[in-house]
Amino acid sequence: MRILFINNDGGGFADYLELPAGTTVMQLFQQRMGQARAQDYLIRVNRQPTAADAELHEGDRVSMTPVKIEGASGRLVER
Repeated sequence: MRILFINNDGGGFADYLELPAGTTVMQLFQQRMGQARAQDYLIRVNRQPTAADAELHEGDRVSMTPVKIEGASGRLVER
């Protein structure tokens, strides 16, 4: 099956991927994101939040966006 994968980590990119039927969201995450932790990402399928065990289907649009940008801090700096 063919899906559109959008990786919003770092510079970001989008590409079509060919995956075996029955591939789950978590399997795709582990394949594409390596040692990253899934809980550090907002993962959406067709613009909707999804479960890790959800199966992907032909034509799905999957995006993975980090919930915190590396180097950003939650502290307010006063001048």
